[in-house]
Amino acid sequence: MAVEGVPARSGPQAPGHQGGNVIEIQELYKYYDDVRAVGPLTTTIESGEIVGLLGLNGAGKTTTLRVLACDLLPTSGTVRVDGFDVVDSPREVRARTGYLPENPPLYPEMTVTEYLAFAARLRGVVSSQLKEHVETALAQARLRKRRDQVVGTLSHGFKQRLGIAQAIVHRPGVVVLDEPITGLDPVQIVEMRKLVRSLAGERTVILSSHNLSEISETCDRLLVIQDGRVGAVGSEAELSESLLGQVNVVLTVRSGPERDVAGLLSRVESVTRVETASPSEPGEGVQSFAVTATADVRPDLCRRLVEAEVDIIAVRRAAHELENVFLKLAGADEDRAEEEAEA
Repeated sequence: MAVEGVPARSGPQAPGHQGGNVIEIQELYKYYDDVRAVGPLTTTIESGEIVGLLGLNGAGKTTTLRVLACDLLPTSGTVRVDGFDVVDSPREVRARTGYLPENPPLYPEMTVTEYLAFAARLRGVVSSQLKEHVETALAQARLRKRRDQVVGTLSHGFKQRLGIAQAIVHRPGVVVLDEPITGLDPVQIVEMRKLVRSLAGERTVILSSHNLSEISETCDRLLVIQDGRVGAVGSEAELSESLLGQVNVVLTVRSGPERDVAGLLSRVESVTRVETASPSEPGEGVQSFAVTATADVRPDLCRRLVEAEVDIIAVRRAAHELENVFLKLAGADEDRAEEEAEA
């Protein structure tokens, strides 16, 4: 569909991955009738990365993932996976991409093994390699004990694992996961995080999630989608530093009352404020401090404490920091301020 004001799709691109970028998106637009869902969106993702998509509902995350997975055609622009264009070479892209939609495409009457074999055949795995591929997917998703269980009787958590198993059974180089932790309990979330992290390295993983803390812990880099465009890209620390102008760290240490730990921390370069916080755990001599800085100073803080022979119990980013970044990018903090002012 031609849309006025939207550039036409570029011509066919020669396949063959060049450099370190396994995914290249240039001026991607996707319209549903006259409604712009995505665009203009331009970004690159390198081989082996785990990249998280953040955005409000309707920002264009799922549409972008569906285009990457060849589940939707772009209205205009260019999307290449390992050098292959999603429009000109969809078979090659699908062979290199595994896709888990928000609702996994499962067949409840099949057993786990039967379903994975079926999914592998659909992805072009030859009969002589079918068993090996299925066994590997079962092992990676930790489903071997469920191999003969009927899919319809699986718990939600195991269904999510099976959804990832079907996405990797053909051994793709790119894995696209849309809300993989939706509906999982805390234990299942931890297990899913380990599974997703285990996919990195040999594979490039792109996932979306509404769980800000989880996506921060799982992903190497965050890509914030605003109104169908890339609003910001970077790690949590980079986004906090560039958008909030500060980095917030909480340290918990064990030290005697005679030690001026706050003074030690305040003398670290880039630190602007040190405040005493409620101890994060009980124990004699345990103290917690909230540190504000203009850069990520965690290594320098730890180095200063070690040199002063202060025992370090925990170092973490302050809670809700990514939430504050996200609210700022989404404009929600401004909306909230206006509402409070009106009230």
